[in-house]
Amino acid sequence: MPGMQLRICHLYPELMNIYGDRGNVITMVKRCIWRDIAVTVTDITLGEAIDPADFDFFFIGGGQDREQILVCDDLSGDKGQAVRQAVEDGASLLAICGGYQLLGKYFLTYTGEDLPGISLFDVKTVGGDTRFIGNIAVDCEVDGIRAQLVGFENHSGRTRLGPEARPLGRVIKGYGNNGEDGTEGCVYKSAVGSYLHGSLLPKNPRLADWFILRSLRRKYELEELPGLDDALENAARDAALQFTMKEKRFRKRFGR
Repeated sequence: MPGMQLRICHLYPELMNIYGDRGNVITMVKRCIWRDIAVTVTDITLGEAIDPADFDFFFIGGGQDREQILVCDDLSGDKGQAVRQAVEDGASLLAICGGYQLLGKYFLTYTGEDLPGISLFDVKTVGGDTRFIGNIAVDCEVDGIRAQLVGFENHSGRTRLGPEARPLGRVIKGYGNNGEDGTEGCVYKSAVGSYLHGSLLPKNPRLADWFILRSLRRKYELEELPGLDDALENAARDAALQFTMKEKRFRKRFGR
C-alpha cells in the first residue's frame, strides 16, 4: 500500500513493558511492513510533550505500582489531555493492564495510593488482596468483527465499567476486569483498554488489523486491508485457546 504511513507513539516503553507488552508494537510494525505501509515508532517518556496530531496509534503497556505512580504524575495536565484529544480526533490506542488503569478515572492501589487517571475510559479500578493470574480467553465483538481473544492476565486491580463504558468482550475462561461480572477490557471509539498481556496482538491478528485499519482511516479513505497469510498465527492462537480452556484457574492472596 505505497503512499500510506502509520505513525505509532509508544508511551513509557522503559517503564511500562511488563510480560512482553512491547510485542504489541512489534506486531503493528511487522503487519504494516508486510503490506508495504510505511511505519514509524516514536518513544515518548517522562517529561516529553505530545502533539495530538503527530500520531495515528498510541500504545501503553503494564507496569508495577512504582512505575504507575511516575506515569500517573507525568500524564496529569497537558500530556494526558493530548492523548485524550488524539483519540477524540480519530487516533487509535491500546492500553494494557497498568496503562489501562491509568487511562480510566482513577486507580486506588491495594496499599492506599490514589492515582487519578485521565478519564479516557469510563472505568474505576480498586486494588484487591488477591491477584488474578493465568491464561484468559475472551469472546470479543468490535464493530462487527467477532473473535475469541487469548492472552495472559496478572493483576490485583478490580476494574468496574461506568454507564458510558462498553467492554471489549465477555470472559470465556479467566477473570477479566474484576473476576465477577464477566467483562474484559473497555472500548471507547478506537481506543481499547485490556488486561491481556501475552502479548495481545501477536496472538490475535484480527484485532491487530482492526487497529491498523482504524488508525489509517484517520488520514486515508480505506475500506479494508489487504489480507495476509495468518495460518501460523491462527494455529498458535487456537493452540493457546485449547490450552486455556483445559487449565485450572489460580488466584494468589497477598500476605498482610
